[in-house]
Amino acid sequence: MNLQDMPSLAPTQIELPLPTSTVGEPFKEPAADGYLLGGFSWRHEHQDSRRPVVIINAATSVRCRHYSRFADYLFAHGFDVITYDYRGIGESRHGSLKGLHASWTDWGALDFEAMLKRAQREFPGQPIDVVGHSFGGCAAGLEASGHVIRHLVTVGAQFAYWRDYAPAHRWRMFGKWHMVMPLMTMLCGYFPGKRLGWLEDTPAGVVRDWSTPTSRYEKRPSGHAINTKTGSLPFANVTAKTLAISISDDPYGTIPAIERLLGYFTRSQNSHLRIAPEDIGEKEVGHFAFFRSPYQATLWPIALSWLQNGELALDTPGRLVPRS
Repeated sequence: MNLQDMPSLAPTQIELPLPTSTVGEPFKEPAADGYLLGGFSWRHEHQDSRRPVVIINAATSVRCRHYSRFADYLFAHGFDVITYDYRGIGESRHGSLKGLHASWTDWGALDFEAMLKRAQREFPGQPIDVVGHSFGGCAAGLEASGHVIRHLVTVGAQFAYWRDYAPAHRWRMFGKWHMVMPLMTMLCGYFPGKRLGWLEDTPAGVVRDWSTPTSRYEKRPSGHAINTKTGSLPFANVTAKTLAISISDDPYGTIPAIERLLGYFTRSQNSHLRIAPEDIGEKEVGHFAFFRSPYQATLWPIALSWLQNGELALDTPGRLVPRS
């Protein structure tokens, strides 16, 4: 029976093994421009060319430590895992953000690219999979080496076009992220998100990308053509089997927002799974909760199945959004 023809189903409740690793091994990795990035590796003792390594791309200005329990889970299920922070964030912050040159394109073309190179060097011959949360899904298409990705899972992945926000929240979100955030950035030289309790402090260039009100990534301040030979963004380098997961109460990850980003991945085989909180017995999930440990038995197996097999299990909750 095809998932697209199935009604929303509650997932089978199964006991999953608890993660066996609690802290990844810290590392430092220079990007191509010399900027030193920080992150963590979960590495099995014996190398196996059949074992995939998963790179987790964080959401905008969310520290990679937010994904540690999910990394533990993947490690316990036989993956090697890399988490890292983009330049200016968490483990990759070096002093004041004033004057730091960092943009969304830098986060993808330089920082994520550095992680792909590290995975190829540190885990030679192993398949490389990627999980991208929010902007992290966009970052997965901004690097030159996208062709090495085998399986890609995105969660609430989009690039913050304001008209795609959920209608009930749109104007509040527009005021917060497209008016207050750039104004505070102009005054401070960076966005003091940590002081406000909104997110991590954020470089000014990233704020410009986020707050620019355009529906096309390449029209954003840093969305210039990266490939000088073709004059285009490198999303088409990605040929991975791609699963985009969206949650129906996520005001950022609406269907138009998810589909807009998927439209850039022109050479990958894309599927879009839409899950309502009630499909998993919850009242709300939102934009950030997917990677929290209470969802280990309900949401994490969806990503796990795709990373393992490039397929969804028959008892997967939610519905597939028809591809246009």
